[in-house]
Amino acid sequence: MNHNAIITITNLRLRTFIGFNEEEKSKQQDIVINAEIHYPANNLCLSDDVDNALNYKNICKKIIQHVESGRFLLLEKLTSDVLGICIDHPWVRYAQVRIDKPHALRFADSVSLTLSYEADNDKNS
Repeated sequence: MNHNAIITITNLRLRTFIGFNEEEKSKQQDIVINAEIHYPANNLCLSDDVDNALNYKNICKKIIQHVESGRFLLLEKLTSDVLGICIDHPWVRYAQVRIDKPHALRFADSVSLTLSYEADNDKNS
């Protein structure tokens, strides 16, 4: 029997340099990250074996380190980088990342960008 596991990281709130105008380059902004990662949950994983599960703590630590130490001109680049971290494991079959900039527009709650990845079904990895 095939099982599909989905890891969801919800509302990871971080601060980073994002944007290209002078104020954005000199002051960190709040961002909110939501990520979803799909991978096959094999029988070993379902039998409570830590070595056979995707480690969401490690993924989250890598995201935090990359975002908080980086400088990004475009939301697209930041989102692409975070998606790259989420799919940096051969088990991942699908991932989606949404990043919100809560204070980007005066009359809107936030502006967000979503990117997704789907593994090529022809590959055996």
